[in-house]
Amino acid sequence: MKNTALSYVHEQLGAKMVPFAGYNMPVQYEGVNAEHETVRNGVGVFDVSHMGEFVIKGPNALALIQTFSSNDASVLVDGKAQYACMPNGKGGIVDDLIIYRVNAEEYFIVVNASNIEKDWDWMSKHNTMGAEMHNLSDAYSLLAIQGPKAAEAMQSLTDIDLSAMVYYTFQHATFAGIENVMISATGYTGSGGFEIYVKNEDAEKVWNEVFKAGDAFGIKPIGLAARDTLRLEMGFCLYGNDIDDTTSPLEAGLGWITKFTKDFVDSTFLLAQKEAGVTRKLVAFEMIDRGIPRHDYPILNANNEVIGKVTSGTMSPSTKKAIGMGYVATGHNALESEIFIEIREKGIKAKVVKAPFYKK
Repeated sequence: MKNTALSYVHEQLGAKMVPFAGYNMPVQYEGVNAEHETVRNGVGVFDVSHMGEFVIKGPNALALIQTFSSNDASVLVDGKAQYACMPNGKGGIVDDLIIYRVNAEEYFIVVNASNIEKDWDWMSKHNTMGAEMHNLSDAYSLLAIQGPKAAEAMQSLTDIDLSAMVYYTFQHATFAGIENVMISATGYTGSGGFEIYVKNEDAEKVWNEVFKAGDAFGIKPIGLAARDTLRLEMGFCLYGNDIDDTTSPLEAGLGWITKFTKDFVDSTFLLAQKEAGVTRKLVAFEMIDRGIPRHDYPILNANNEVIGKVTSGTMSPSTKKAIGMGYVATGHNALESEIFIEIREKGIKAKVVKAPFYKK
């Protein structure tokens, strides 16, 4: 099992450590609900250094990206990022990812930890145009500094105006005394903030400086369990739960990152699927009766027939409701539709709602 550059720091802080995607990761410190509220109302820091980072360079960098990405990266300008997914050639999804345009011939790509090798092989397979590829995953650390107080808390560490940074933009600047740090106005919590990419050798210094700067703002370390409740409250898909090699982006509600303005892997199949209509859809739901939905629980109709399954579920710390997402047969996906989650062999009433569950 791999350690991040900060694994021993988390152990010293008393974090509960668990194996995650092959890494020794902090799942919680003081408790999921407290950590969740810290991010929603203040500022917290996640070590997400297990994520993968690739660089694609050269005159054919964009051509390669356009081949494997469902989104249209040609609209990106320097300093702009884009969410996308990679269709797998069979109508499913290899992974979801973020594409950053550094310049016309250099792109920085961030992928999920569990898929680093799979994604690298998939991109390499489609690199028939000779783009230059570099896998930097083992050399970089990533801190997600998230919450409404993130910009104010971190401003003393850099000369760029953090409060002026627009969502899904990024800059390279000096941060915490380290030059050429990539500061990205992204994150998977829905509460604002930044993701800071640094080389492993600088990670501990940056971590320490971040906590010094944020001390007056009540900054705290946050584990992966709260990261999951935060993203679920926003209705954000988690690879391996809500999307995978068997789900199409159109079924998953990711039509907005599936652009038919160009040819890409599965574009013909997905366009035909769009025109014919999908047979199942990912929906957000909240429980009406008592019960907490969990991954893989069956979803039933009023006649006790299975119409789908839960992909993510939790008790939402912000809304105090039991919430979830899952795929249901088309026809059961309309807002306010009554569905039932099978919990301990009983159908527990729920209703389809519009994501996000958490409204600021």
